[in-house]
Amino acid sequence: MSDTAGGGESGGVVQEAEADNEPPLQVPPLLEGDGLDVGETSEEGVPPSAKRPRVKEEEPVPEQVAKPVKMHGETPAQAVSLQEDPAPPAQRTGEPLQCEDGPVEEEVPVSVGGEEECHQNGDRGHDAPLEEGEAKPEEEHNGSESADSPSEGQRLGLDFTQNPQMLTGSCTEYSNLPENYLKGCKWAPDGSCILTNSADNVLRVYNIPPEIYSYNWDCLPEMSPVLRMAEGDTIYDYCWYPKMNSLDADTCFLASSSRDNPVHVWDAFYGEVRASFRPYNHLDELTAAHSLCFSPDGTQLYCGFDKTVRVFYTDRPGRDCEERPTVVKKQGQSGIISCFGFSPCQSVYACGSYSRCAGLYSCQDGTLLALLPTRHHGGLTHLLFSPDGNYLYTGGRKDPEILCWDLREPDKVVFSLKRNVATNQRIYFDLDLSGRYLLSGDTEGVVSVWDTQTAPPDGNEELLQPQLRFPAHWDCTNGISIHPFMPLLATSSGQRQFPGPGDSEGDSASEGEGGEAVMPPQETRQDNALSLWWAGPLGPAAEESQEEQSTEVVAAEA
Repeated sequence: MSDTAGGGESGGVVQEAEADNEPPLQVPPLLEGDGLDVGETSEEGVPPSAKRPRVKEEEPVPEQVAKPVKMHGETPAQAVSLQEDPAPPAQRTGEPLQCEDGPVEEEVPVSVGGEEECHQNGDRGHDAPLEEGEAKPEEEHNGSESADSPSEGQRLGLDFTQNPQMLTGSCTEYSNLPENYLKGCKWAPDGSCILTNSADNVLRVYNIPPEIYSYNWDCLPEMSPVLRMAEGDTIYDYCWYPKMNSLDADTCFLASSSRDNPVHVWDAFYGEVRASFRPYNHLDELTAAHSLCFSPDGTQLYCGFDKTVRVFYTDRPGRDCEERPTVVKKQGQSGIISCFGFSPCQSVYACGSYSRCAGLYSCQDGTLLALLPTRHHGGLTHLLFSPDGNYLYTGGRKDPEILCWDLREPDKVVFSLKRNVATNQRIYFDLDLSGRYLLSGDTEGVVSVWDTQTAPPDGNEELLQPQLRFPAHWDCTNGISIHPFMPLLATSSGQRQFPGPGDSEGDSASEGEGGEAVMPPQETRQDNALSLWWAGPLGPAAEESQEEQSTEVVAAEA
């Protein structure tokens, strides 16, 4: 694990340097031929009896990563059959992505098509509205789940008539190093685990505690990561493979980009580097991507650079890529491409840049389709498409507004959402499955929930008031992610603390009476943690326990 803290905020301008050193890790069987001098393993994870021929970097590799998801039988890494085991499998360090609530076949598309859901960056695709169900029904369930469990009621919708209930989280994991603040959290596309990024340049994977599925919330322990993946420097961006399914080990991987390093593809079962994508600039120097996003079908990886987008093919690791400049003949979108988003229903993707604007591009050749007006006060750090593809939500750094754009009229802002963002840090926001609720944290630790269906139909750019605001953390709530099919929220908190006057060591102002040291006020405000929230209706067991507690309180008062 890396012990170095992040050298700067994500997305900051960095100095490019030539560095092509990669960790000497074994490559699991999917992505081969990336030019790394590492060993090879068989599909069962055992070294083969004879080495396979080395594939040159320039030669195409048979498509293996982007193949359709197979969901039959038991994978080599799956030691317990979910159909036969009467109890949820225990968390195992070697199997971090083992699904704990039974098969999730219905949640991951199994074929490549134009109408598939895009789970990347929060886009959920087309689904029934919340009134009809939060998620798709499951055909099979684990034998240990009762009728009261959330997984049995997959159709539970989000309920924001009251504050969400905090279930558990992870705080101790980030307290070993000073100022180890988090930089966002993202649910896996199949909902089996959570991925976090933090200032110590380590990506962590957490499994969902099995007690959540049975409403046994009174004895929830603090969450501990089942996997840690350390990058060499500040992590700029990270993303899940959109067709990730924990029942198929071949699909369990993610990508990350860090300063002065190639784009790494991490195996989410073993924490090793499967492959790398190495972008080079015009001086043939290695350069780091500032943003990452897989295409909805998973066959391509889009990387953002200064006035350029580079597209790598997932089944061809190495340096070969397609370059798509965003500025042609001094016309187009300038600045560093800081975030991506894909339309769930059209072959269109959006790019946000630090030049405070967003552009719409064709997925086929990268042709600029529309350039949205510059309305933000800071560089864009995050954007999302609505599930119907008609609207685009954009947010920037040190910018108090999230703007909703009508893409049928690209120069029109439908409404704006007010939040408190007083930092250059990337503050994520997320949409629920139906696109009705938009959630975002702020620098004060408060999470706001907006009901986009209450927006005025005439679209006169009115400020939409939040339906609910609740304190989630003491410090900045920088990350929020909604579970793909359960009413669960994940939030992450923390920010870089700058010492004020009189906070230096040895200052008399930092000592109390009798020479006792007094904790600086900046440290008292630190809250570096991952939290898990229940944002749905309570189960019968939980309601009964609450009634018993209220009865006991009344009896005690009497």
